[in-house]
Amino acid sequence: MQGNVFLMMQRLGKALMLPIAVLPIAGLLLRLGQPDVLDISFITKAGQTLFDNLPLLFSMGISGGLAKDNHCAASLAGTIGYLVLTSVMQAINPELNMGVLAGILTGLLAGFIYNRFCNIRLPEFLAFFGGKRFVPIATGLSCLVIGVALGWAWAPVQHGVNAVGNWLIASGPVGPFVYGMLNVIFRVVGLHHIVNSLVWFVFGSYTTADGTVITGDIHRFFSGDPSAGAFMTGFFPVFMFALPAACLAMYHAAPKKTRSAVAGLFLSLALTTLLTGITEPVEYTFLFLSPVLYGIHALLTGVAMAVCQALGIKMGFTFSAGLIDYVLSFGLSSRPLLILPIGMLWALIYYFLFRFFISRFNLATPGREETDKSFSPPVTSAHRAAAYLAALGGGNNLTRIDSCITRLRLEVVSMENIQEHELKNLGAMGIVKRGNTGLQVIVGTQAETIADEIRSLVNQ
Repeated sequence: MQGNVFLMMQRLGKALMLPIAVLPIAGLLLRLGQPDVLDISFITKAGQTLFDNLPLLFSMGISGGLAKDNHCAASLAGTIGYLVLTSVMQAINPELNMGVLAGILTGLLAGFIYNRFCNIRLPEFLAFFGGKRFVPIATGLSCLVIGVALGWAWAPVQHGVNAVGNWLIASGPVGPFVYGMLNVIFRVVGLHHIVNSLVWFVFGSYTTADGTVITGDIHRFFSGDPSAGAFMTGFFPVFMFALPAACLAMYHAAPKKTRSAVAGLFLSLALTTLLTGITEPVEYTFLFLSPVLYGIHALLTGVAMAVCQALGIKMGFTFSAGLIDYVLSFGLSSRPLLILPIGMLWALIYYFLFRFFISRFNLATPGREETDKSFSPPVTSAHRAAAYLAALGGGNNLTRIDSCITRLRLEVVSMENIQEHELKNLGAMGIVKRGNTGLQVIVGTQAETIADEIRSLVNQ
């Protein structure tokens, strides 16, 4: 049961990444069109339109991401389901607004219906509406019924969601502290996107000058809400300063004779988190070596969130808390320069903390392994898929091949066929198993490319 729940949550987390990937272009357009940048109203309008339609984009992305073959019929069904659901609810009670939750709900429903009925056979006189054509019809009718039910039942739930969001915003440093820790902890199994979606797109509300109600920390920030940013700001000191400092500490902890072999690795990891805010490749270099150190990392991330909130610093991002987003949101931020001294302090803390843990507990961080095979020359891209497939037990051992930003998200027939040592030799930074079939392989930002290569090889 635990494995099945993990697999379902893993699929949802992966599916959430597709609509979230829209945010960088939406935020970039919205920011570039502002009066203090290019002052071009139609660019601003283009970015705002993407933000305004995020629930629809979530429905399309999740339904397509959950479909077993990613067929466009699932995304079409998600679109129809969302339009039917929201129109029915609005007709019953114009004050109802599920926001992104409506997109998530209809995306999940459309994905489930697609996987269950995409091959359905109807009687001969209805055969045209069978198979994949049945999915949008079934989703639309299902959402009609659900819309009627939610039209009468959603109001108290909406009040509850608003109450939770308002509490988090009014809780001072407490809410960001708890969220920051949970974000890092859930990142271990790739489920942080689920809690992120709630705080970034659902909790909290802001009414613009034209009366439009905006929800979620990201949308509120880029719409000018002065209270927004509490659930993003504290990541900047950690992602831009602390984790690069951890890379430097791990580099200095390696013996001098092996430093040249790992210098390129640590430089790449540090630049990735500094510029883009993608942290998993760094975190997986020490997560399994020292879970306690990773727990301290989670705690310090929460503290950073709380400190930034207490000091009244407000920043936002479209993708993650890297230097690119820092520059992009600087003009909309409150007290953004305070991020720099806080970041330098966190860098010092992380540097000496990592040096202490590595030395005290003799952690086998890259370059310190007794038999260091992890940094032999990597296989060429032409042979990469075959090497990964062999290490994963062959095509017959894989029942599902997916990916997100940094992970291969797989379902396997037998864990006994997985060659963990070979995967690490190929460059895998970590392996997460759940149940008998759920497997994640952390490979860095090339995850989607590797997944496509493996999928192509399996389908030959």
